[in-house]
Amino acid sequence: MNQDVLRAEAAAHPYPLLFATVSGAHLYGFPSPDSDFDLRGVHVLPLDDVLGLLPVRETIESSGMRNGVEMDLVTHDAAKFFRLLLKRNGYVMEQLFSPLIVVTTPEHEELKEIAARCLTRHHSHHYFGFAARQKKLFLSEKPPRVKPLLYTYRVLLTGIWLMRTGKIEANLVTLNEHFRLPQLPALIERKRSGPEKSKLEDAEVEFHLREYDRLVAELESAAADPRLPEEPGGMRDLSELLARIRQSTRFRR
Repeated sequence: MNQDVLRAEAAAHPYPLLFATVSGAHLYGFPSPDSDFDLRGVHVLPLDDVLGLLPVRETIESSGMRNGVEMDLVTHDAAKFFRLLLKRNGYVMEQLFSPLIVVTTPEHEELKEIAARCLTRHHSHHYFGFAARQKKLFLSEKPPRVKPLLYTYRVLLTGIWLMRTGKIEANLVTLNEHFRLPQLPALIERKRSGPEKSKLEDAEVEFHLREYDRLVAELESAAADPRLPEEPGGMRDLSELLARIRQSTRFRR
């Protein structure tokens, strides 16, 4: 990763950041040579802004080339992000727990501890839905490409792992150290090598569709295990953390 460019992008944000991490293909373990950097995080709006009646920028998005690096940045205000943590939203959990950290604070670590108590068995619905959309995209292209197929595998294995362990893991290479699917290393290498090797033959497609059905069944079975709670915890702690963040001089600019 080009940490200098990523840190410069984060430093240019109009509001103080609670954290910023890298998501997307770099987090998932299979970036192509032309993959952009997906920078995700939480910004903190000034107390005066959120107490007033004027519209506030709960979500900030920007994209473009930065010193030769294609960048896509999305951040949410802390209040919006905390609300999303209390829903079955796997995206924000993966962003929060991403090990590819660009900006961090002590409150980032505190937030991760609270967020672990927000995970529920109903987060499986996020992964069912995401996998179904990726499968539809995979089948819509002629010939099918490796990228949506890898996203499909990544989503299903992340969901199964979460249901079995109560932990977020979004890196497909790391996940496959546990699942040991023999087809994945070659697929990942094809994706990393660039678009010229990213097309699939019909016989390959049939095999991967059978694997999709098998892994969906595994996710259904794992979600039926009551290892994770029905409802998220941590709402009071999130509320208290938000109040402290709003008042902290650390998050004033």
